[in-house]
Amino acid sequence: QVQLVESGGGLVQTGGSLRLSCAASGRTSSSYAMGWFRQALGKEREFVARISLSGGATYYSDSVKGRFTISRDNAKKTVALQMSSLKPEDTALYYCAAASWQNSADRTTLSGYDYWGQGTQVTVSS
Repeated sequence: QVQLVESGGGLVQTGGSLRLSCAASGRTSSSYAMGWFRQALGKEREFVARISLSGGATYYSDSVKGRFTISRDNAKKTVALQMSSLKPEDTALYYCAAASWQNSADRTTLSGYDYWGQGTQVTVSS
């Protein structure tokens, strides 16, 4: 089992920046690919970014590419999402997720992940 706890959310103005963090505990987090998803009020949860086991490969949704950066520190068992040039449409509950190596599903979909955090709220005011 892996437990994930997100932090760093808050209220920010348009154009501002926030850094989200996800702390993992339980089974070693370095064995898992990691991802960030978000869910706006009344909408489905959507993929934001993912990072490979080693951190050498990253992938972003078109809506955040060039503005968000995902990174990980396996020694500290953390994954971060640096968000800049924030827009009101980035407002959502942001979730951290972990994917075990046995899970071969698409890493841009919810089924590609086995463990989820409780989420941290990001609100971007216009």
